[in-house]
Amino acid sequence: MPASPLRTASLLAVSVTVSSIFTIAPVRAESVPDTVFDSGFEAPVGGGMANACDGFYQPGFALLEGKINPPAGSLAKPAKGQAFADPGFDTCMVRMTQHDVEPPQQFARNDYSRRQPFNADNSRVLVYGSGGNWHIYDANTLQYDKRLNGPAGDAEVQWHPTDPNSIYYMPTNGGMKIFKLDIRSNTSTTVADFTGRLPWSNAARLWTKSEGSPSRDGRYWGFQAETSSFGILGYVVYDLQANQIVGTRNASVRPDHTSMTPSGRWFTSSDDTLGTWAWSPDFTQKKKLLHKSEHSDIAVGANGHDLYTSIDFQSNNGDVFFVDIDACPSVPADADPASTPECPRTVLFPTYVNGSSTSVHISGKAYDKPGWVLISTYNTRQDRSGAWPWFTNKEIAVELKANGRVFGLGYHHGGDDGYWTENQGAVNRDFTRAAFNSNWSTGSATDVDDYLIQLEPGMIPAAQ
Repeated sequence: MPASPLRTASLLAVSVTVSSIFTIAPVRAESVPDTVFDSGFEAPVGGGMANACDGFYQPGFALLEGKINPPAGSLAKPAKGQAFADPGFDTCMVRMTQHDVEPPQQFARNDYSRRQPFNADNSRVLVYGSGGNWHIYDANTLQYDKRLNGPAGDAEVQWHPTDPNSIYYMPTNGGMKIFKLDIRSNTSTTVADFTGRLPWSNAARLWTKSEGSPSRDGRYWGFQAETSSFGILGYVVYDLQANQIVGTRNASVRPDHTSMTPSGRWFTSSDDTLGTWAWSPDFTQKKKLLHKSEHSDIAVGANGHDLYTSIDFQSNNGDVFFVDIDACPSVPADADPASTPECPRTVLFPTYVNGSSTSVHISGKAYDKPGWVLISTYNTRQDRSGAWPWFTNKEIAVELKANGRVFGLGYHHGGDDGYWTENQGAVNRDFTRAAFNSNWSTGSATDVDDYLIQLEPGMIPAAQ
């Protein structure tokens, strides 16, 4: 299918402030109860479109629907802040960072598909930089703001669900405290301290292994507990609102990662030895989601249920699928993992098509657009005839239902040159912004920047 004509894009004059290197401020030691629950669980409305995409879309513009593969085109690496139309899908795309000028220096990228990059009102975007530093940019002007004092490396960084000026984080590679950082003052307070509260006297760290999330409202957190030498001890579910440990369970196999589902009704553990499981927060019941640990995420379904979305490379067709966690029957927590059947699944699409294949990352963070996920594909292989499959190396909006709708949002225009160049897109809460990283096919493993696909409200329809 030929690409549509490129639309005229406005040019954003970006004022880039190269900030000095900040001194990491000490974290204040007092424990302060969090106020996330004082005004309810709903995030404030606000943010608006990125300035570069203002006026970009003509009246009547509609996303291209279907499993299609229009020509990707060949584009020179764009300048920061200049809106342009993706040649295949005509969506507004903008380069958000310029790592060789701004403080990250080596690379500046979207951190991961399972982490929300945009704050509660879409006014700021979180960027992970070389050296393990975390940075904040204005999500509208794209101006560099600051390096965050406190979080470094795998620090479990999570935006506050309702306060656009606050971020939660933990010590690098986990620890015994949760901190809340005010991005305006760049100072932190302690909101949870697990010292002496766990059933393991040698517990030194709680974390999700940097791939999990708290519940949608920020109330429930699910961790794996480990020793100082990263030996697995067990699982923990924590209620931040009540400052209570809801449940714990001993574990002998270290998972790849843990998480809470968006509703907070389930804790998930994911590893290749025992598979991926959903546990009740008190660890009395469990459900088998997949026999392996693959790239995945947990989304909100159109019915309000928690939906686990993943790929199964061991299936005959390399299926991308989802499981309705809430609808799956439970078994007792001590039931034999080997004899427990997997939950029923709904196949979204196959990836083994006439010899083709692809790698994927999945983002279920569009909690305010239930029934949809963003799927980022990369490292795609041609089929036996030499043709590229429809899902080749792009950002895709996929409806979570059998034979659901599919909208291509744009190609990531990057090469497969190591981990930092993997296409790891993440979507904001209302599915109007998707951040993804790309080296723009430079062949470099670290010449990576953060890019934005901007949509208008309603372009992704309500799920059916």
